[in-house]
Amino acid sequence: MKVLLIKDVYNLGRAGEVKKVADGYARNFLIPQKMAVISTAGALKQIEKIEAAAAKKRELLNEEMSGIAEKIAGLQLEFKAKIGETGKLYGSVTQQMIIDAVNDQIHANLDRHQVESQPLRQEGEHDVRIRLTYDLVPEVKVIVVSEEEEEQEAQEEAVQEEVASPESEAETAGEETTAEGTSTSEAMEEE
Repeated sequence: MKVLLIKDVYNLGRAGEVKKVADGYARNFLIPQKMAVISTAGALKQIEKIEAAAAKKRELLNEEMSGIAEKIAGLQLEFKAKIGETGKLYGSVTQQMIIDAVNDQIHANLDRHQVESQPLRQEGEHDVRIRLTYDLVPEVKVIVVSEEEEEQEAQEEAVQEEVASPESEAETAGEETTAEGTSTSEAMEEE
């Protein structure tokens, strides 16, 4: 089925373009969402108006979102997860987790559908694209690290503190004996 796009549709085309799409996609999604109309002679006469209106709307939206895009472009997010021996995660870092972290850091209200990534299931660095508009798609660096490594580091630090603690306890105990010794010698002098 040929449709005339009224709005920009990501991965399909810009407003004013005529595209051939599956009948079900047009009937069940594009037309009900008012993103397209069936391509007819009357609709084709409206192409110039649709393109002009879409260009204005696209320009305004890009200006509005450019500040958010700049904030997002510099972000680096770190997620801790349990990781198996092969480097794969038990579970995954989802689009919702990523967009929640982005929203917390830049104080915005973005939707998980704007994240262009499958759930992350591997350890390491990943570049994730966030689609703000048809033209603005900044990238965020997502780092997935192992919880176990951090637990091991915490345990090593705890062991180092314990090793340091007995020495300080011995010093404290020595001072107490000195204090007791002094008090006992003072007690003897008084008698």
